[in-house]
Amino acid sequence: MSETPSSTSFSVIPLEIEGLVLIQLALHGDERGFFTERFNRERFSEHFLPTSFVQDNHSRSAPGTLRGLHFQHLPPQGKLVGVTRGRILDVAVDIRLGSATYGKNVAMELSDVNGRLLWVPAGFAHGFCVVGNEPADVVYKVDSHYAVAGEGGIRWDDKQLAIKWPVTKPVVSDRDQNLATFEDYTAHPPHWVQT
Repeated sequence: MSETPSSTSFSVIPLEIEGLVLIQLALHGDERGFFTERFNRERFSEHFLPTSFVQDNHSRSAPGTLRGLHFQHLPPQGKLVGVTRGRILDVAVDIRLGSATYGKNVAMELSDVNGRLLWVPAGFAHGFCVVGNEPADVVYKVDSHYAVAGEGGIRWDDKQLAIKWPVTKPVVSDRDQNLATFEDYTAHPPHWVQT
């Protein structure tokens, strides 16, 4: 197994909602396992992806756990999301006022073996749930620091958003159970920086 990054370390796939990008990593493997390059500043720059991250975060979630839908508007925060253990259904909802895809979502499986990262820019609410019977480790880079005064959220089970989660009785925190509805968010949105 070569441990030298190749010129084809990943491919970039724009998704159906403008701004969301799937990064498909190249996994170089053999009987010992695999090697992959998860971030390369020069290649990210070539694809107009962010290259200035300020923090790496790591969460571990038990089977059936659902986290979200979260966003940070002040300062606006984007996330580069991946999984190093287990599987999740990762969901990003467009909450940019005036967007042609406002309220629409993209959902995809990220796992420790499928070589996928999801770039979720500011202006999206993000959440995930653990799929299967094993815990999941979610590792993500953010492009601005966490600020409690600038964070917000929308209920994971909002009827207007109608996200098709793959679990019927997820484990959800009290905080996430009491987030705003999408209707409330639309009536009282934060002041997003428009790009």
